[in-house]
Amino acid sequence: MINTDLLAWPSAGAGTELLDDDRVESTDDETRTATTAATSKRPPQGPHVLEVAGLNVTYPGASAPAITDIDLTLAPGDTLAIVGESGSGKSTTAAALTGLLPAGTRVDARTQSHLGEDLIGAKPRTWQRILGTGIAYVPQDAGTGLNPVRTIASALAETLSVNGYAKPQIRARIAEVLSAVGLDPETHGRRYPHELSGGQRQRVLIANAIAARPALIIADEPTSALDATVAKQVLDVLSGLVAESQTALVLITHDLGVAKERADELIVMQAGRIVETGPTGRVLAHPEHPYTQGLLAAAPHLGWGRLSPSPGIAPASDTGTEVVTADSATTTDTVHTATEVVLAGRAIVRNFGGDRPAVDGLDISLRAGSTVGIVGESGSGKTTSARILLGADRADSGEITLHGTALTDYRRKDLGRRIRYVHQDSTAALDPHYTVERILTEPLRGHHIGTRADRPMRVRELLDSVALDHSLLRRTPRELSGGQRQRLAIARALAVDPEVIILDEPVSALDVGVQAQILQLLVDLQARLGVAYLFISHDLAVIEQIADEVIVMKDGRVVESGPTARVLHESRDDYTRALIDAVPCFDDSAVRITGGRVGTTDEVPAAPTDHLTDPTLTGAHHA
Repeated sequence: MINTDLLAWPSAGAGTELLDDDRVESTDDETRTATTAATSKRPPQGPHVLEVAGLNVTYPGASAPAITDIDLTLAPGDTLAIVGESGSGKSTTAAALTGLLPAGTRVDARTQSHLGEDLIGAKPRTWQRILGTGIAYVPQDAGTGLNPVRTIASALAETLSVNGYAKPQIRARIAEVLSAVGLDPETHGRRYPHELSGGQRQRVLIANAIAARPALIIADEPTSALDATVAKQVLDVLSGLVAESQTALVLITHDLGVAKERADELIVMQAGRIVETGPTGRVLAHPEHPYTQGLLAAAPHLGWGRLSPSPGIAPASDTGTEVVTADSATTTDTVHTATEVVLAGRAIVRNFGGDRPAVDGLDISLRAGSTVGIVGESGSGKTTSARILLGADRADSGEITLHGTALTDYRRKDLGRRIRYVHQDSTAALDPHYTVERILTEPLRGHHIGTRADRPMRVRELLDSVALDHSLLRRTPRELSGGQRQRLAIARALAVDPEVIILDEPVSALDVGVQAQILQLLVDLQARLGVAYLFISHDLAVIEQIADEVIVMKDGRVVESGPTARVLHESRDDYTRALIDAVPCFDDSAVRITGGRVGTTDEVPAAPTDHLTDPTLTGAHHA
């Protein structure tokens, strides 16, 4: 049994002490010899990098194990992918393999070793020694993985220092690893985490992981926040490290295309157990377990086309929605058709003082009952554009109008009701101390919608609209699964009957089954309510399913726009083609289901189920 404490991730100081203090200032030759000696302990033909048998993990106070009877073996140069839905035990497995579990967690295993070293009963100091050159961990959440008060270069320097690099080597190695993940050492090295985009922060985490040339890298959803081209670049870096240094790699991912292209072996997990394992090609081409088949059928692919509303969904009235005037909350007699432009921007420019504007000349029109998608690399201006259209940031020049009236002429409270925003990270966007009921009641109370007696009924109607059970009313966000939190965020956006909803990467962190359910939910809500969507995503397959029109951005400028099908399948623009060509793909003919798509469960983590379809969604949220 192993009782582990929550250990510091290497950027905060954990790592091996390979050099004594009196050797840190050694000559370059001596340092090179010391570093070589440190890394030479992982010979290509040596012991397994990782060997685990019968691994069980039970969290403090839990009545049942989070993972049960996990077996896996990794040799130098192996790449293993672990896939499964939210709550299947993927991240718990990763935490157990790195010693990064909460204090009091019970860990049992028949075998657990790293490079031949027995880790059963290992103390926190042992894990601290191993983390760095032994095992490096890339967490999914870039926000919690980086120190907010240290520059990127400073954090990397600390990682290298505690892992045996002398001062003369550190600067060059920082430049090398930042360049490897597509970041400029001079520009980005001087910045703090909050000055980087989500994708850039994720790349810094990967640079931090590879900095000390570890024997094993465990990457938890390393590309979930990255666009296709940057994801390919980052995965190429990891694959190159595997090929050149015989580093072993564990990829935890919900992207089956990534697993197919990058992993030799595949493990499929459900409810804390391994349900299928084997060579990746064989498992994906001939899946045997129904759960694996369901995951494959739910995975989005370019070529599926636009999702249709579920059968029985009543379309929005052609009379459109009411208009709030710029100086009052009273309604007018103006009637809008379903094709009317609700929110528009012309020649929008936003410059933060860098080498180029963050947004440079954006033209965009959002129509009632339709969706415009925006795609582009990290830093292309997608989120800045969304913030300007929301009214949360100003444009340096250009015009933004809501129903033909300048956005600046509306009262802020009126805008807050008419235009709503759904964040990428639902965990950070929802108050952790509020119950579900309070989260949905607050916008109703703030905008004086309904009476105190009427609001409980409205809250239940909102839960019904996003297929959440009323039993969740007293729960807090941390007691919900990822899919349930995202549905709650959507319900909160819908609470005030908005005309426009801006969704910033709303499904990027969700597994494929829950992702499919959320996308179908959005399509159904749009058909019923006539709301306009601005949908930001780096996943082109998702954009194809949700968007009627798409805008492709690069370096703040629009490089291509038009109907989604034409842009994604007939584009002649080099940049758009590069985005499309970088999308991982695989043949899903073995599990393709005519006329339908199979989803996975979206249950509360404490009560996983063995079925593939959420009973609250059966027949309601699949095209």
